[in-house]
Amino acid sequence: MTDLPLTDIPAEAEAIRPKVRALIADAVAGRSLASRARSWQGFDADFSRALGKAGLIGLTLPPAYGGQGMGAFARFVVVEELLSAGAPVAAHWIADRQSAPLLLKFGTEDQRQAHIPAICRGERFFCIGMSEPGSGSDLASVRTRAEPQADGGWILNGAKLWTTNAQHAHYMIALVRTSGSVDDRHRGLSQLIIDLSSPGVSVRPIADIAGDEHFCEVHFEDVRLPADALVGAEGDGWRQVTAELALERSGPERIYSSLVLLDAWVERLRGVELGSAAIQALGRLVAELAVLRAMSISVTGLLEAGQSLVVEASLIKDLGTGFEQTVPQLLIELGDALPPERRDEDYWQALRYVTQMSPSFSLRGGTREILRGIIAKGIGLK
Repeated sequence: MTDLPLTDIPAEAEAIRPKVRALIADAVAGRSLASRARSWQGFDADFSRALGKAGLIGLTLPPAYGGQGMGAFARFVVVEELLSAGAPVAAHWIADRQSAPLLLKFGTEDQRQAHIPAICRGERFFCIGMSEPGSGSDLASVRTRAEPQADGGWILNGAKLWTTNAQHAHYMIALVRTSGSVDDRHRGLSQLIIDLSSPGVSVRPIADIAGDEHFCEVHFEDVRLPADALVGAEGDGWRQVTAELALERSGPERIYSSLVLLDAWVERLRGVELGSAAIQALGRLVAELAVLRAMSISVTGLLEAGQSLVVEASLIKDLGTGFEQTVPQLLIELGDALPPERRDEDYWQALRYVTQMSPSFSLRGGTREILRGIIAKGIGLK
């Protein structure tokens, strides 16, 4: 495991904040607190296109593909501002964070040219096809299968589950089996680009406990895919997807899911004489947030230096989601800290939503048990 040296965000990345805040201010104006608490699930294609037009999607991607050619710190700043304010980011989120970098690293030149510029403009949305019915977090038990055809194409059959915003996405990058059997585990897995408008693809949204429908079940029945649907090398999907998962485990998105709610609580406490329990809770949350943010910035610096940080990213994701889950728990326990006149309906709706969704924080992007196995192996305990 790599040491995480304290790192400062460079001045050129910090200089982006005013531009981002100005765009966000327009996007969240008039939105309720409960709506802003749904930042990750807030789907707003117009806002994503506005971000793309402003050059705030694809910040780390080369200008030749429509990106800005900036470093990982620039994206950190943009993500931090978006999530802190509760901006609706769901439309472009997966494509910007994972799909475009994956295609840049493993895709063909035709695939890059076909997809990355449209992603950077905020006009093309992707979803991830990893989990499957009955498989839980065991990605290696993939049963969805793509059979090679004589013309070089593929016939796809199977299903993916918990696929965020598949009903809105244009494409999915899916981990599927292209050879062997389930018993082969990591061998024989590949990644394919799937046009979700193809015949044989059906998408069924799943209502969550809060009544929202951002998870989906996606079925494939004899879906014909062209030869160039394959991303990277056939059979190399496990290595590729492992690198992809590191992209979604190390950033501020694994820390800030509850931050809109926490900010609202702190704002409502202004001028209130606090008891010792509220003071201790506030101190604990601020201290945890500061440490987690510093760790995430350190990892960002190491990623910018070209290092692969699977263990470190897993550690931040595990600790970060723990913090995200602690916020609503403490605010419920400290309900009496807020005077009755400051417990408005908007606040309660936001608290209710984050509380209902908080169990999923340690499931999405890899369960706590999976992450701790990765960490234990990385530090020699397994």
